[in-house]
Amino acid sequence: MAQTRIAPPPARAEGQWALDEREPLNANERFKLEDDGLAVRARIEDVYSRDGFASIPADDLRGRMRWWGLYTQRRPGIDGGRTATLEPHELDDEYFMLRVRSDGGALSAAQLRTIAQVSVEFGRGTADLTDRQNIQLHWVRIEDVPQIWQRLEAVGLSTQEACGDTPRVILGSPVAGVAADEIIDGTPALEHIARRYIGDPAYSNLPRKFKTAISGSPHQDVAHEINDVSFVGVVHPELGPGFDVWVGGGLSTNPRLAVRLGAFATLEQVPEVWKGVIGIFRDYGYRRLRTRARLKFLVADWGPQVFRDVLEQEYLGFSLADGPAPPPPPLGRRDHVGVHPQADGRFYVGAAPVVGRVSGPLLAQVAELVEAAGSDRVRLTVEQKLVVLDVPATNVDALADGLEALGLAVRNASTFRRGTMACTGLEYCKLAIVETKARARELVFQLEERLPTFDAPLTVNLNGCPNSCARIQVADIGLKGALAGGEDGYQVHLGGGLGLTSGLGTTLRGLRVSAHDLPDYVERVARRFDEQRQDGELFATWVHRAAEEDLR
Repeated sequence: MAQTRIAPPPARAEGQWALDEREPLNANERFKLEDDGLAVRARIEDVYSRDGFASIPADDLRGRMRWWGLYTQRRPGIDGGRTATLEPHELDDEYFMLRVRSDGGALSAAQLRTIAQVSVEFGRGTADLTDRQNIQLHWVRIEDVPQIWQRLEAVGLSTQEACGDTPRVILGSPVAGVAADEIIDGTPALEHIARRYIGDPAYSNLPRKFKTAISGSPHQDVAHEINDVSFVGVVHPELGPGFDVWVGGGLSTNPRLAVRLGAFATLEQVPEVWKGVIGIFRDYGYRRLRTRARLKFLVADWGPQVFRDVLEQEYLGFSLADGPAPPPPPLGRRDHVGVHPQADGRFYVGAAPVVGRVSGPLLAQVAELVEAAGSDRVRLTVEQKLVVLDVPATNVDALADGLEALGLAVRNASTFRRGTMACTGLEYCKLAIVETKARARELVFQLEERLPTFDAPLTVNLNGCPNSCARIQVADIGLKGALAGGEDGYQVHLGGGLGLTSGLGTTLRGLRVSAHDLPDYVERVARRFDEQRQDGELFATWVHRAAEEDLR
């Protein structure tokens, strides 16, 4: 890397390695300096799995083990009001959430069946599809982790860097390479990055997590606006199909949407550009305060032009072509639910579990249906859905019928089943304040019963804390867990969105909805929107012109 620095230094030391500020400035930086997170695997296999939970020291238990997809889950019986008052060891249960990594959401039938078997044998049958194209299991014992890894890795799966201050799972279009309207297939770049850089110690100590999205779909189906780096399919007037480069997106308590660099990357350039962006984050990212350690803060301070200059001059060694902005996605849903033609004459079939909650036995049944349909490719989506690719026309109906018999809606899935997401919530998460999964599931069923003819696109996202794992700020109706008078409730964000309505939602002063009143509130606002909307008007657009009393 060149020694000449063109980036402006911050007003105060922020722990940037490129500026020789390498002192560990917080507890996380200290334990990462003492030992690389990836090295914990040997201790798990050789010590902790044999000596049990009590043998795990705190820096490994609540730190380095995340580098291998393991988080301690919440001890049962601790209500949300105590989340912020208890010490970490008081919240810890002696069981783990295990996150199985699937870059691009790509799974074979054999991989899906293996995850199902692991869930049943080691995770009490639990499984959740996440909005990061992962599958999460619960109730995992440390004693079983080496055997779980052996099972997963035998079919090409891994939990490596599924969590931690690392390059997390790479989001990809679930219909990459098959969609009839695709601009460009980003799969070769995605696979190259995953194969070459995931597990590389050169990128295993980042200031915080690093999120990537690559999609050549005109539907912009990977939430590119809220990732650290995204590659969005576009057609360059001289260079043809390629990718527009975006950086600096992220939500949590300080949400920011990504910005365009104005740079065009060919498919072949994407891995090198990715390496440059993550290199900037590693070297220039802020490490002094955990709350400012995401790339979005650096991008906000530098601006896109300085960031592009540093990328090209210090990391790439060449200039990227200027490129066009991606056009707005077409009107309509982009969750891939339903039956859709592929470019090769076969079909892909998208199914909607309720808020991503599935199970080991259900996944095993899905694997059987996939193989019976003549397919071997399943894809997870960023909407907590799943898609089966490569289905011959003669097998579509049988597959759709089979999925629907399992409770996975394919045809005529309601708006509420398609558009509602929820994070892990109080059931397992140590950060949560309120329940989410069960409550969101009941909300979907209530709304389907109360509003059977409501057919406008509507996203309703429930999150158990302010960290926004379920993307509350970019939902039509975002519900953030909060306590109101000692009762579970939700602060409401309205009018956020991605794609056509890209932007952050707004909150109404003093508006908190109790858990008990949640179905009534969502029904009331949805009815008002349905009554007042103009032809083709989206919910987020209506929110910004609606009277305040109609939003309460």
